[in-house]
This record gives sequence, C-alpha cells and structure tokens, in this order.
Amino acid sequence: MPKSRIRKKAEFTPPPATKQATAIKLTSRSWVAPVMLALFLIGLAWIVLFYVTEGELPLKSLANWNIVVGFGFIAAGFGVSTQWK
Repeated sequence: MPKSRIRKKAEFTPPPATKQATAIKLTSRSWVAPVMLALFLIGLAWIVLFYVTEGELPLKSLANWNIVVGFGFIAAGFGVSTQWK
C-alpha cells in the first residue's frame, strides 16, 4: 500500500497591527452621585413621613398620591444613576 504524504501546517502569523487601541476615559461627573443619593433619600423620607403622620404630611391634599410622589423621586434617582460612569 502506498504511503500518504504528510501535510505540513502553515505557521500562524498574526496580522500586522495597524490600529492602536485608544484609551477610554471613564470619568464620572462629580454631581451625579450626590444628586442620585439626595433623590433616593428625599423619596424615602417623603414616603416614611406620609406613613408616620398617617397622611397629614407632607401634603394632605394629595392624600395617597403622596406615595406616587415619593416613588417619583426614587425613580428620578434611578434616572440620574444612568449618567454615572
């Protein structure tokens, strides 16, 4: 039986590097963290104050909508948090 030829694999040569990687500057805006935390705390305080005072504070005229206002502050805090890098 005839002996088959052994194939040689070509050596791997990486392609030439023509592009250089650019450094991404991930600097966070200094106002984002304080505003985010302030909105979270205002929303939490609004809801807690509503429950503790049995609806008398912060705004009696809003009645149960005070909860929505508190969660609105918290949602705004999450919205601001998307700017954090």
